[in-house]
Amino acid sequence: MIKILHLSDIHIGSGFSHGRVNPATGLNTRLEDFVSTLSRCIDRAIAEPVDLVLFGGDAFPDATPPPFVQEAFARQFHRLVQANIPTVLLVGNHDQHSQGQGGASLSIYRTLGVPGFIVGDSVTTHRIETAKGPVQIITLPWITRSTLMTRSQTEGISLSDVNQLLIDRLRVVLEGEVRQLDETVPTVLLAHLMADRAELGAERFLAVGKGFTIPISLLIRPEFDYVALGHVHRHQNLNPTNNPPVIYPGSIERVDFSEQKEDKGYVMVELERGQAKWEFCPLVVRAFKTIKVDVSEAENPQEQILKAIGKQEIEDAVVRLIYQLRSHQIDLIDNTVIHAALSIAHNYTIQPELVSQLARPRVPELNAGAGIDPLSALQTYLENREGLEDIKTDLLEAAEGLLAGDEQMWQFSSTGEDGEQREADNPSVQLKLL
Repeated sequence: MIKILHLSDIHIGSGFSHGRVNPATGLNTRLEDFVSTLSRCIDRAIAEPVDLVLFGGDAFPDATPPPFVQEAFARQFHRLVQANIPTVLLVGNHDQHSQGQGGASLSIYRTLGVPGFIVGDSVTTHRIETAKGPVQIITLPWITRSTLMTRSQTEGISLSDVNQLLIDRLRVVLEGEVRQLDETVPTVLLAHLMADRAELGAERFLAVGKGFTIPISLLIRPEFDYVALGHVHRHQNLNPTNNPPVIYPGSIERVDFSEQKEDKGYVMVELERGQAKWEFCPLVVRAFKTIKVDVSEAENPQEQILKAIGKQEIEDAVVRLIYQLRSHQIDLIDNTVIHAALSIAHNYTIQPELVSQLARPRVPELNAGAGIDPLSALQTYLENREGLEDIKTDLLEAAEGLLAGDEQMWQFSSTGEDGEQREADNPSVQLKLL
């Protein structure tokens, strides 16, 4: 059995806004989180030891990370070189230039000739000699339209037709690699892509307009013993039959709050020709917590906010507090007290949201279909709203004068539940006042 550690979507250098500067090191604590988590993955690879490490792409947030971030990444992967563990680094969409070409952040390893390191920036088959025998790795980096087709080939045809042409081209390219395989050697497809069965997370909008969804039928083939994927941050197996397993290990750290409920980790694989056993290995990573509370109807909004905070385990977590209130409640909130309650968090943000007066629950008597005339509706509205007492009489007199002028000339628009504007069916207007 060939032992493989499969990880992906490291994104080291992401999320600095969710951290703070460590005074002892001068580094952002979120960078330290990502380095620590990556270090635990490498620790496992060396301690096992594994025969091969497969990285599914997206090492950094973009193709040109700062030197100190590149150094942090390189320092961890250099440990695999020292342990004589071969490694394949696949180019993901975040590793490419904005034009979708190359893998600037990873190609340096090939340029320097780092022993045992293979950079997968093209559709190619690599035969790797491991301590337990040979293995074939087909690398499929992030593919864009410009990778497989010229602009002239896509002009004048629909987007769906372009995508179908791309899939057809990719099928031909993969078939060319498959036909060159040694049938006696275990084979892995290592790909950074959006598969059509994947449940998406934070990466939902990362590649809009830059890539295309690949049908899983291209990935499930008898020639492949294991399909190692990258790009989707949520761990999942897209082929329940496990013939072959089609695995997203997910990202190793939470990138933002959209991932706060996702497990993070890597996958350990035992591979032989015709069979692959795999296990997801969860990592303990920093928690992200969202506390959302509506205090717009509370007599003591601050007490309600503090109670909501107290119900959550926020120590050392990245926290965002979102509370909804009305303008007249602003002076009832002591921000010093709120900050003190959140101070045990690793990092926190406070997002107060003002609820418009127009968003108040409507007066029941004014519901559509109540059959109330406009003047009575206005009077009911004024009686149910504070702060209008001084002008109530003037408003009613003005409204009466308007209605007495020429009722048939007045035609109002009402807003439906769906937000669409439409004209009233008759001059007897149904008022929708909130």
